[in-house]
Amino acid sequence: MREKILNTASEMFLAYGFKSVTMDDIADKLGISKKTIYANFSTKVKLVEATVHHLFSVVQEGIKKIQSEEKNPIKELYAVRRYGMNYVNDQKASPHYQLNKYYPRVAKSVEGKYFNVILHCVIANLERGITTGHYRSGIPISFIARIHFAGIKGVKDPDLFPPEEYSNQKLMDYFLDYHLRAICTSKGLETLEEFKNNHEHF
Repeated sequence: MREKILNTASEMFLAYGFKSVTMDDIADKLGISKKTIYANFSTKVKLVEATVHHLFSVVQEGIKKIQSEEKNPIKELYAVRRYGMNYVNDQKASPHYQLNKYYPRVAKSVEGKYFNVILHCVIANLERGITTGHYRSGIPISFIARIHFAGIKGVKDPDLFPPEEYSNQKLMDYFLDYHLRAICTSKGLETLEEFKNNHEHF
């Protein structure tokens, strides 16, 4: 039952936001009593915390699987982006924003782990891209990896990028294109344009 609650809570929190979804909403969705949820998670804060760490583990494993396939480094970034988008529905609820605003302690508890995963992913991608000739040699890898992480956090801020103007998909498309054009060689740019032309909806 605990796993079912976590999976349903994850789906609803991502779709409607961590603040917006109530314990009653989750119970109704599952067709169980609220008491059953409280028997597994004594407070909503504990449920939110468990859900966030559950989602983190799922996403981490998904990224590792994509990396193990050793795709072209540019295609790999788009594969990671596409995978990540599965966990961020294009809603105005802004679950990331709500998590930081209403559950800052929970957000903080996973931020360091998230930073390390993204940093490792981007550094590995940069190093391989340099080796394959898709990225320029001599680029400051550690700096770019950190700028990449900062950018991902930045585009999730609805005060900077209002949801009514920017969909999540559009934001990530713009951001990834911006990132790649800053580091690609001519070979990399050709690969990027070819990939985008062949994948109108990616």
